[in-house]
Amino acid sequence: MISTLRRGLLVLLAVLPFMANAMAAPSAHDIVQDTTTRLLADLSANKAKYKQDPKGFYDALNTIVGPVVDAEGISKSIMTVKYSRNATPAQMKTFEDNFKRGLFQFYGNALLEYNNQGIVVDPAKDESGDRTTVGMTVKGSNGAIYPVSYTLEKINGEWKLRNVIINGINIGKLFRDQFSDAMQRNGNNLDATINGWAGEVAKAKEKTEAETTQKKPAQ
Repeated sequence: MISTLRRGLLVLLAVLPFMANAMAAPSAHDIVQDTTTRLLADLSANKAKYKQDPKGFYDALNTIVGPVVDAEGISKSIMTVKYSRNATPAQMKTFEDNFKRGLFQFYGNALLEYNNQGIVVDPAKDESGDRTTVGMTVKGSNGAIYPVSYTLEKINGEWKLRNVIINGINIGKLFRDQFSDAMQRNGNNLDATINGWAGEVAKAKEKTEAETTQKKPAQ
């Protein structure tokens, strides 16, 4: 009996390292790769339906992409300390929700026009710290190649998306500038800016599309 227990204990000690590895959180690179693969698969299967049901598409984006986005951290970054320190928890939560909805709308139409031209996630980089980047290349319908860089931070042991740069355009900075401009136009009325964020995202999207058109993509 004791011999059997000893053998069982030795087996348990031997497999513990493998169990720990199996339960380890996914790498930042794997998160971007997996999310991209799942998103494109869902889009391929449901594109026709989503074109008729934009809300259904945004709900799908929230299900697939939402869990890997640090919406709370990004929302505070967009507001900056200047405005977030005076915001109530309710205002922050409302803006967080509006931010995620706006983010998915920002990318939604472009994704619906995507026809499997080609998306490639770059090889993994050093992820030994609490912040890393994952690169991606996207081929446009005209054959041009657009570089994308995702910034991820480790939060409570899990990698979360904090920013994205598309063809040299820093989306986080673009949204921060847009928020600051909106606050000035709204006379520093935080509720008005939060509730009108969808309109600000639309303006940011127009600005991004204009700048992307002016920038020469990689070949």
